[in-house]
Amino acid sequence: MVWPMPEPENPEREREWRLKEGTEGREGEEPRKHEGESESDAERRRRRSQFLRELNEAKALRDRVQPRRARAARMRQQMRMRTFRW
Repeated sequence: MVWPMPEPENPEREREWRLKEGTEGREGEEPRKHEGESESDAERRRRRSQFLRELNEAKALRDRVQPRRARAARMRQQMRMRTFRW
């Protein structure tokens, strides 16, 4: 049995994700460069900052969903910092 997908919490964010993944039309996005071409530093930094923002957002979501695991991870980090030798 196939379960229906839940409605996205943020439809605009869902649409942006689909555009990035290529599962929806690419009318608002410039065509991708050939693999041989080098991208500009500004473009690379923009993509990297977008990736890091999404990564931090995902980590925050995981911490909210799994508070016990997040607390254990914080405790492990504190122990590592306490035992670190300068």
